[in-house]
Amino acid sequence: MDFKFPPEEDRGGQPVGMDTQESTDSSPPAKQRVISEELISEGKWVKFEKTTYMDPTGKTRTWETVKLTTRKGKSADAVSVIPVLQRTLHHECIVLVKQFRPPMGGYCLEFPAGLIEDGESPEAAALRELEEETGYKGDVAECSPAVCMDPGLSNCTTHVVTVTINGDDAGNVRPKPKPEGMEVCYSTPRGWACDGLMERWWLQAWGYWGLLLFLALCSLHSVCLEFVEVISLPKNDLLTRLDAMGAEDHLTVDARVYAYALALKHANSKPFEVPFLKF
Repeated sequence: MDFKFPPEEDRGGQPVGMDTQESTDSSPPAKQRVISEELISEGKWVKFEKTTYMDPTGKTRTWETVKLTTRKGKSADAVSVIPVLQRTLHHECIVLVKQFRPPMGGYCLEFPAGLIEDGESPEAAALRELEEETGYKGDVAECSPAVCMDPGLSNCTTHVVTVTINGDDAGNVRPKPKPEGMEVCYSTPRGWACDGLMERWWLQAWGYWGLLLFLALCSLHSVCLEFVEVISLPKNDLLTRLDAMGAEDHLTVDARVYAYALALKHANSKPFEVPFLKF
């Protein structure tokens, strides 16, 4: 018996926030496809578009879409790095970054990540971003194909790159971030305050006029200050530690980090029991 969707009116009408237009064509509906994209607004990094598409029933609908302006033919917009820190006589740790995210209005705990530069492979981008944000140098263990990040809102894609870090290597014992020109990153032990560290340094060294000069230079050169705290959490207790930090530090954990922690827990726990079916 073939399953059929109930009529649109039985499913509560059209989706909220979407415009629809009935197709006058009596032929079978075409495959879902984008018909047109209308630019509404564009900034330096993102743009907002009105996307018109055809649904399976033959109706024309519209969708509000956000896109990055930086893709330009790359395999994906960005890379998300899963850094696995390995040290002798230590549990494996996952290296994360904590930073203030203005759209969230608070701090978030995330994997190191960033945009892929022109002519750069996903693997090279992952190693570069890892060193810039955390100071660690590692080796690529695996790289995923391009995967979507928030398909209900944006067409943004990322490669998830797993990187192993030899924590016994001299360069990884006291790693120092190497920020690019558009960010200021700090690697600090857990518990140190890193917010406003550069401003406080300028204030102490040069006084208030020096601080004003520093902020003016940042504004002049369009520098985006990203104060990043590097945090390493044990892999074998990642989910518990994430829950504790979320509650104690009032921060939001990135969905990719939390999904990874859940997967680790499920992989190491007793399999779900299949309920006994009676016939």
